[in-house]
Amino acid sequence: MNLTRTTCPYCGVGCGVLAGADGTIKGDPDHPANFGWLCSKGAALGETIDLDGRLLHPKIGGQQASWHEALDLVANKFSAAIAEHGPDSVAFYASGQLLTEDYYVANKLMKGFIGSANIDTNSRLCMASSVAGHKRAFGTDTVPGTYADLEEADLIVLVGSNLAWCHPVLFQRIAAAKDARPEMRVVNIDPRRTATTDLADLHLQIAPDGDVALFNGLLAHLAADGQLDDGFITRHVNGLQEALTAAHQTDLADTGLSAQDRAAFYRLWAATPKVVTVYSQGVNQSVCGTDKVNAILNCHLATGRIGKPGMGPFSVTGQPNAMGGREVGGLANMLANHLELDNPDHRQAVRDFWDSPTICTKPGLKAVDLFKACANGDIKALWVISTNPAVSLPDAEGVAAAIANVPFVVTSDIMENTDTTDLSHVCLPATGWGEKDGTVTNSERRLSRQRAFLPAPGSARSDWAIISDVATRMGFGHAFAYKTPADVFAEYIALDAATSQFPRDLDLSIFVDVDYARLVPTQWPQNGHRFFSDGRFYHPDGKARMIPVKAPQRKHQGFALNTGRNRDQWHTMTRTGKSARLGAHLAEPYVEMHPQDAASLEVNAGALVRVESIYGGAILRALVTPRVAPGQLFAPMHWTRQRTTSGIVNSLTAPVTDPISGQPALKFGPVTATLHKPKWYGFLACANQPKPQTPYAAIARTQTGWQVELAGSQMPACWEAEARRLSGQAIGDVSIQIDPTAGTVRVAIAENDRITALLFVATTPVVLSRSAIISFIGTSTPHLIALAGRSAADMPEVGATVCACFNVGRNTLLAAVANGARDVAALGEATCAGTNCGSCKPELTALLAEASIPMAAE
Repeated sequence: MNLTRTTCPYCGVGCGVLAGADGTIKGDPDHPANFGWLCSKGAALGETIDLDGRLLHPKIGGQQASWHEALDLVANKFSAAIAEHGPDSVAFYASGQLLTEDYYVANKLMKGFIGSANIDTNSRLCMASSVAGHKRAFGTDTVPGTYADLEEADLIVLVGSNLAWCHPVLFQRIAAAKDARPEMRVVNIDPRRTATTDLADLHLQIAPDGDVALFNGLLAHLAADGQLDDGFITRHVNGLQEALTAAHQTDLADTGLSAQDRAAFYRLWAATPKVVTVYSQGVNQSVCGTDKVNAILNCHLATGRIGKPGMGPFSVTGQPNAMGGREVGGLANMLANHLELDNPDHRQAVRDFWDSPTICTKPGLKAVDLFKACANGDIKALWVISTNPAVSLPDAEGVAAAIANVPFVVTSDIMENTDTTDLSHVCLPATGWGEKDGTVTNSERRLSRQRAFLPAPGSARSDWAIISDVATRMGFGHAFAYKTPADVFAEYIALDAATSQFPRDLDLSIFVDVDYARLVPTQWPQNGHRFFSDGRFYHPDGKARMIPVKAPQRKHQGFALNTGRNRDQWHTMTRTGKSARLGAHLAEPYVEMHPQDAASLEVNAGALVRVESIYGGAILRALVTPRVAPGQLFAPMHWTRQRTTSGIVNSLTAPVTDPISGQPALKFGPVTATLHKPKWYGFLACANQPKPQTPYAAIARTQTGWQVELAGSQMPACWEAEARRLSGQAIGDVSIQIDPTAGTVRVAIAENDRITALLFVATTPVVLSRSAIISFIGTSTPHLIALAGRSAADMPEVGATVCACFNVGRNTLLAAVANGARDVAALGEATCAGTNCGSCKPELTALLAEASIPMAAE
């Protein structure tokens, strides 16, 4: 089998992948981002390329249509809205998972030919605050760091970043560097104790949004300790005194940290010149996200710790091509190629190059405001491309209602049913990873190719081609006559050359004569280039600017909700949800709650909790753990209306944003929590995809079909009928065990002597071997054995999944410990756990600490 060199479609690390049409997936050992490493999600890509659930043909009003009909309708509706209501009556909402070529064409159509800047993307939820902070400090959106800095640093400070779960390959690179140089220090700044914390020498369990206060305090400490680089500041930096004044006015109690912990961090940072500060969504997703970014940048600028190997600030992006989107201007407040939308000379240069009839003259609507405009009736036609805003944006119920309020909605997607496609009038089938061709840029400015190794299924087409065909039908065909993605890429590079007279960081000249088909992973402006090594920045005077920032005061009643990701899932699970082994790690929506809070609410482990805000509510499984601080909750955001009846976490989050960046504050929101008391709890395993409608249901794929966690508010009159309804099994033989005293019900359904569904019900949370129950589906196991809810005698119970790469369960690992495995390496040798992507290593370490390891003499 020939393997194709391509790039992973998940996070912003940008790992190289060797992929085959048969589902073979390997890490690319020659790619400088990952050197062969892959995380659990990347390693499972071969399990996600099937056509189950795919949108294969255009649809109008839910009915299959031809491309000709669909494209004509889209062009006519957008043209009519523009003619009647003006260009700002239409909008595009795109995605950091688009390829650069797709992004470029969409941005060109909206800003240069429609004449509006109403194009924003889900990257607004990812890195907008970093963009704004960079531009305030440097004069451009420049990421100065490289991955090599992580291995050269003597101190790495991880701020608001659960790197072990969200950027696992970078985490493994740091862990390997620390193993090689044990004197390297790692500080983890996070309100939660996460898997990343296990690598840290110091964990600062900061208060929500306490980052500005912490780094203002660091700046004041550096000044008092004589650690400022006066020469660097004099030659290259403005704004020191104003920033110091703001820092001295900061109340360090707002950090939520003890004076001892603050002092330890400040001493370590001050004494370690080679320091890299890595930050991610815990910084960005905040009402003061931009100020947090500048508080961090201030410390690096004041000490000259930037532009040199092993030191500097480093924003790691969440999406595979958020950087590419920034480069081509795919956000509402950008133009193209790092040119400024509010600069008339820049606008005219882009208009001249595009030979466009118009050019936008003001910023468009940022994500949250865009959907508010949809709700208000200001948007008459909306095109959503490769994203799922009806569940990923804050106030998800309000956003879904806003989309439903738009007179004409188009979606381009690979999946037939998502929360957003279900609201659209026209659905356009796009090619997905493995089928499309183009480029992406990772967090260290490295441009790589995504290459097709599968044929386009059905009549699916590339996004750039779909957008170009709509543009042609709107009368702009001369400017969108691309034949291949290489044509789009060449124009993008040519635009950079045509505007080279404007000083900026983006320099793509290295790609001018590149062979697109053979393009190798390459950083711009060139491999190994280090921005700011000469102390030159991009403000008109050539200097950087330190920004005075004020720490916010946080006063709220009730719980503070923090949201984020799981180790093995991605966004809204349209891709990762296809993989049974990725879903096995944490299979239902949950909320982490401190034991003290759980006790006060009478919440036991496994209970259900109702979490509510003024925007909506969700029912979540309680995960009682000291990883979160008292008064704080954490819940992942992945579950959608396709996978749960009541676990949509963004129904709780508020549509409040950073006033500068427009990025939503998804890491801190006031909520209440109460114990949810259903009449019954259930667990269902079945062969076909179920569609339960119980007040609580969470659906996940399994190796034998599907599983559902359930809870109901009413006792059914007939459990056989309920089991058939829940599982969708209208036919087949039924066996039922009912124990009125224990309050349990167990139902088996079999067809042609093979079990097709098993339902277990109790009046308390169901405790049994889920892996065993799942394994019985599709087998001829006697019903009596299957309904026992445990593995057969000849099938050892593996327990809950810890290692997704090799499907290694907790009980298997504990057995290895009992047999003498005393460290992570030994566990890997005995079970293979942790030997592929390494994402589970922190959990292996925790399991070893919990387990009782016998002495050699025992």
